[in-house]
Amino acid sequence: MKEKDYQSLINERANNLFEVMRLRVSEADMIRIQDAFNLALEAHAPQRRKSGEPYIFHPIAVATIVAKELELGANPVIAALLHDVVEDTSHTLEDIKRQFGDDVEFLVKVVTKQKKERYERSKQVDNYRQILDSVKYDIRALLVKLADRLHNMRTLSSMRPDKQMKIAGETDYFYAPLANRLGLYHVKSELENLSFRYRCPQEFATIDKLLRDEEARIGDYLTSFTSEIGNALRAHGIEARTEVRYRTPYSVWRKMHQNNCDFSHVTGRHYIRIIFPDDMKWSEKDVSLKIYSVLTDTFKERPGSLTNYINAPKENGYQSFHVKLLSHQGEWEEVHISSERMVRNSRLGCAAERKEENVVEWIAKFKSILKEVNFHDSLVDYMDSVTITFHHDDIMVFTPKGQGIILPKNATALDFAFEIHDWLGQHAQYARINGHLASVKTQLHRGDCVEIGAKESISPKPDWLEHVSTYKAYRFLRSYFSKLPVPKYKLCPNCSPIPGEEVVGFKSSDGEVTLHRRDCNAAIRQASQDGDSIIDVTFDEDAEFLYNVTICITGIDRYHLLQDVIECITSQQLSINSLKTSTVDCIATCTIDFAVHSACELQLTIDKLYAIEGIDHVQRER
Repeated sequence: MKEKDYQSLINERANNLFEVMRLRVSEADMIRIQDAFNLALEAHAPQRRKSGEPYIFHPIAVATIVAKELELGANPVIAALLHDVVEDTSHTLEDIKRQFGDDVEFLVKVVTKQKKERYERSKQVDNYRQILDSVKYDIRALLVKLADRLHNMRTLSSMRPDKQMKIAGETDYFYAPLANRLGLYHVKSELENLSFRYRCPQEFATIDKLLRDEEARIGDYLTSFTSEIGNALRAHGIEARTEVRYRTPYSVWRKMHQNNCDFSHVTGRHYIRIIFPDDMKWSEKDVSLKIYSVLTDTFKERPGSLTNYINAPKENGYQSFHVKLLSHQGEWEEVHISSERMVRNSRLGCAAERKEENVVEWIAKFKSILKEVNFHDSLVDYMDSVTITFHHDDIMVFTPKGQGIILPKNATALDFAFEIHDWLGQHAQYARINGHLASVKTQLHRGDCVEIGAKESISPKPDWLEHVSTYKAYRFLRSYFSKLPVPKYKLCPNCSPIPGEEVVGFKSSDGEVTLHRRDCNAAIRQASQDGDSIIDVTFDEDAEFLYNVTICITGIDRYHLLQDVIECITSQQLSINSLKTSTVDCIATCTIDFAVHSACELQLTIDKLYAIEGIDHVQRER
């Protein structure tokens, strides 16, 4: 393209930006916005993007996203125009402050990557932290940065494959979840989809084609269905518009992986949205219920499909009324009932409500999260700690007293317990979910009523870390396990030695010592092949550690035999992990897994078991 054609495009795009802003800012602010454009145009004049286009295309595009798609004011738009000036040109923050004021200088500073000789963690992570730290003062800088990232993703095709992977990875890991937590559903969805397109181009292309083929195949049917909806509503005096929304390839791909199924078995590849005006004479909930009533008089409702996000919004602020209806063609269709306000809020998220208290509420929410992370980030990787809180979706569950608790989708009863109080999580023994007894590892679902039973003697198990989703639970458990004493030795998994037994130690090249019982075949083999690694060890009992053992008991069956066996073990304050018993021709066999402190304690237990009437043989199996 010739230079004069580029200049024409620059002017056209800048004028489009000016027209959007002219409708909602003062003439004085319009002059400032135009001055910012002129400064950016001059500063970036020599620069070109990877595509060969003038660099000024990028700041104009970012400012247009901030102005048009996020509907922000003059200062964020000015900051968007200038967001790369300090980083990439000779202009300084002081220059920007002098011409555009403290506020614009602050916004530009936040989105400018700080150059350091040595980064605290890495260049990328320090940049994330710098952006998040700005929330202590304002939230607009995050929105400018998301607009910058969104345009970079929209134009990623001009980058090398390795750069595409780097930028797409950052987007998936940090920026898309951040947009989700800010309530910017459309930004989040587009970022995820663009990232998927460049990370997995073949899978993206396959699913994209399948979706386009489906849209062509069922388009007439959905037009007919939405017409039926419109006619039914109008017949009851309700004016509302309908639209069909198709899921993105990324959304479908994620469902395929979550449900371990192929494309044809993914449900909800599209949904129908019914949108009613804001100026109805009833409340939004009343209008939604009226529409729901009309729809369920016209179509069959799928039992259990109703979800009320109006009374119980998602953590990111999303509101709507969801239901599944059976079309006259025999297909279950997902329908979302929303007001124009709800749709706008879904698009703009935290930027939707201009009220001061709304902005303060969002900032307070982020500050509380980041304060926790900053305080504990020596225990858990900083970015993992942050992104755990930016989960894709959430559910609301309830305490027995009706208090709503918002948790990430796939959260467990353990997450619920830690959300209530650290003590309850630490000592959680069981859960009652909707009145039914369940493990604390049980996954929760929207609307569950959860009660946690706790006991002082219960303490966290190592596998609990695999069954929590919230940062609060994850942070507590990591901290708890980091304070536990660390065993001096690694134990052979085959012979499972315990203190008091004759053992032998083998030291590896990295200094790790593995203990074996002296009659262990693995120890005998290693001693014959690598005798120089043998070391002298002392394996004494330690009250802090318990060792799992398994014994097999054989005896003549009788009434209360099993009860006597269990009482023999538990009366010594030993906890049984598992028990399996069977009786064949009056011969009872019982395998018990429990924990002891030492071989002496195990032998004492075996001796007491032999003293039970009918017990013939007790053999340690592990």
